[in-house]
Amino acid sequence: PQERYARVSERVDSIQIDRIVEWLTDGARSAPTPQELLDELGNRFLEAGVVLSEIAIFVASLHPQISGRRFVWRRGAGVTITSLSYEDALAGVYPVGPVAKVIKSGEALRRSFTSPPDESVSPELDYPRLEEVVAGGASDYLATPLHFSYGEVHAAEWVTDREGGFLREELDALDRVLGPFCRMAEIWALRRTARNLLDTYVGHRTGERILSGDIHRGHSESIYAVIWLSDLRSFTARSDRLSAEELVTLLNHYFDTQVPAIEEHGGEILKFMGDGLLALFPVEKGEDPSAPCRRALAAALEVSDQVDAMSAREVAAGREEVRFGVGLHLGELQWGNVGGGSRLDFTCIGPAVNVAARLEELAGQLDQTIVISSDVASRVDTPVHSLGEHPLRGFSRALEVFAVEAAQRRAEDASKPQ
Repeated sequence: PQERYARVSERVDSIQIDRIVEWLTDGARSAPTPQELLDELGNRFLEAGVVLSEIAIFVASLHPQISGRRFVWRRGAGVTITSLSYEDALAGVYPVGPVAKVIKSGEALRRSFTSPPDESVSPELDYPRLEEVVAGGASDYLATPLHFSYGEVHAAEWVTDREGGFLREELDALDRVLGPFCRMAEIWALRRTARNLLDTYVGHRTGERILSGDIHRGHSESIYAVIWLSDLRSFTARSDRLSAEELVTLLNHYFDTQVPAIEEHGGEILKFMGDGLLALFPVEKGEDPSAPCRRALAAALEVSDQVDAMSAREVAAGREEVRFGVGLHLGELQWGNVGGGSRLDFTCIGPAVNVAARLEELAGQLDQTIVISSDVASRVDTPVHSLGEHPLRGFSRALEVFAVEAAQRRAEDASKPQ
């Protein structure tokens, strides 16, 4: 255990506490991120004579994979952030103990570890979390609810290693600051919720545009990108044979084979359309278009392997095989708002998008998995083979298209000297 902070003063600077309250009420403008806010708050408390060794904030998240985030400030060490997955939450990893109790009850909880203990405070180590803070040198612990204005309850932990535990003045100071701090925590939580929802439903890049104010019909920009359009083969017939629950489960597993690969290779998923997926690999300003072309094809090959593995599991379980097709095309497109009245869709349109859609159709017609245009084929290192010129529905001239199969790629990789 760390040596406890010696009691050097019985006074808390009330003027400094007033300044903390004013700073928070004014929006804590010197701290533009949640971690900077918590770091500055901890240091301001120390300057005011409130001896804190740790502050931990737990805020639940509205996110498809993360149930909450924990921000921890430690004196002299700054702020760390950890995320709690839904799997961890179900397993009881965190929140547990005092934090869970405070969130559920909406009431504060204090434990003093002083010797002799404060008679008004229960000294027992009745939660594993308390054993953890005592091992870190704590002399006193306080967990307080963070009541958001719309009814949600989150939690904050305040820990001191001052010899003798919290002073009455320190507890009064924490109580004074808690209200305005809670409002700042709520503002940041709402901002993150908005960002999480936009990232989840329209993608990060598109979400940033929407948050920046591009929410008017007609707002669009011309961008250069590799367009990805893919779908599940024989989906209509399969839909007729499966129950709705089975179909949703299949689609979720199928999209699990694509989303991580696309995102890991720098792509952004714009939307799901039944069994179809539309994604973009943007060409940044000044970037060689070859780079996103290679990333898009690498993602397609990885997805092909993943779908093959999924198909093998389905067949082993006595179900139908799973096959997919993807079309990749590089071109210019319009990216922005389309819709009517107050209902808009942030999407991409243009001839390049139509070409990608036709390539995806052609993949099915030619019994290929990955079909790419010459614009992509001429910019990738992976060996591709021409499928010849083919007419594309809605276009006046035929287009030469190319293919590469995952099995062919694996054989070629295996033949290369190691």
